[in-house]
Amino acid sequence: MDQDAFSNYLKDRYENQIDWYDRKAARNQTIYRKLQWSVVVLAAITPVLIELDLDGLIEGLGHAPTLTSAVVAILTAGLNTFKYQETWINYRTTCETLRKEKHFYDAGLSDYRTTDDREALFVDRVESLISRENTMWSAPTRPKRRRRPRATRRRPERGSRFAIFCLCGNHSRTG
Repeated sequence: MDQDAFSNYLKDRYENQIDWYDRKAARNQTIYRKLQWSVVVLAAITPVLIELDLDGLIEGLGHAPTLTSAVVAILTAGLNTFKYQETWINYRTTCETLRKEKHFYDAGLSDYRTTDDREALFVDRVESLISRENTMWSAPTRPKRRRRPRATRRRPERGSRFAIFCLCGNHSRTG
């Protein structure tokens, strides 16, 4: 790879990816920390609100503990669903690994010491890191289809003794 093409790669691809991962890691960290602290604070004040019995002070405040509990449940579901902490850590790890690769290239360490084309090796490693992170990101978003193979699926035997729930809502026993 010639120096001009490598310089363009560094500027147009490598540095853009570093900036993107850095921004996204910081954003996910901020969201995670705000949501997590909100959960902690609301969960801590809920029993206090119950003990204060605010409904006797101001009409309608008796529902405050219920509302704080609901908000805690919603925030916790959001944290578990959107996985801000995991995304933050994955993006930060990828960003720092990309930065480390540039230091290895500059210092001529590891495989850069023995290769004939250091620039091509650098590009190959950077693209592998980006591809690996993209694969890690997309894996949890794909639906999992776990089914036992047909040979191991068991069907109830005719006349066996167990409850069957009918679509109509009735329960009956067979056998």
